[in-house]
Amino acid sequence: MFKRAAVLVVSCGAVLAGCGADPRAENQEIISNLVEAGFQAGDIMVVEDDVYVGRDAHVTLQASREMLQPGEGSAEQYRTTNLVSTSLVTKICVNPTSTFNSFSRLSQGLDLALQNYNELGLCFTMARGPATGCSATITMQTVSGTGGSSGYPSGGKPYGTVNIGTGLVNYPVDVAEHVITHELGHALGLRHSDYYNQVISCGSGTNEGTAGVGAILIPGTPSTSTVGQSLMNACFRTTETGELTSTDIIALRYLYGC
Repeated sequence: MFKRAAVLVVSCGAVLAGCGADPRAENQEIISNLVEAGFQAGDIMVVEDDVYVGRDAHVTLQASREMLQPGEGSAEQYRTTNLVSTSLVTKICVNPTSTFNSFSRLSQGLDLALQNYNELGLCFTMARGPATGCSATITMQTVSGTGGSSGYPSGGKPYGTVNIGTGLVNYPVDVAEHVITHELGHALGLRHSDYYNQVISCGSGTNEGTAGVGAILIPGTPSTSTVGQSLMNACFRTTETGELTSTDIIALRYLYGC
């Protein structure tokens, strides 16, 4: 998620699966897989040897391969084919780095974001780490700029790294809560609710791509988006409350409710 059309340059803290091989060759396969899955070539970018779609979602080689696997049909706001397996994951521990914790507004935003998910009664809980009994972990770290980035699940586990821009300390804590909750949503497999037209929330942008396997409509949620309708809009406003909307709640409970 980026504020308006600003692009956040992310370091190589989130390592590609199989990093150590030729990253250019891996990236070519990732890009090819994304195009085949229906993402627009113009919405795919490579930043410091990592491939991103939709401005903020990092895609690993494994995740891109899974996007080409058969989906579950029309049964599933929007999601990717990649989801967290509730048979594998019952407790997700979100571990902030010491640098992240040094920013009190980001730290408060993380606590509120975890509360957003835990209040839904999902099949997994989310805990601030370090903690015990974790069946999956997510590292919460800082980067420069304003906004954030993460990625999509693979292997039944949530994406393992969320990057949050330190520039968010200049906004109310609700905005930090909003961005962190949004990026955790990507890590759980949620797409941007306005993926088909970023102009809706960003004022500019393109269609991120669809083709069914890449953006599957979740039953009970609207197929179109408006400003403020979903926390999963591509861009945020400085007036965000940080709270999940009714359609966000429907989507999450549909995917992960017990």
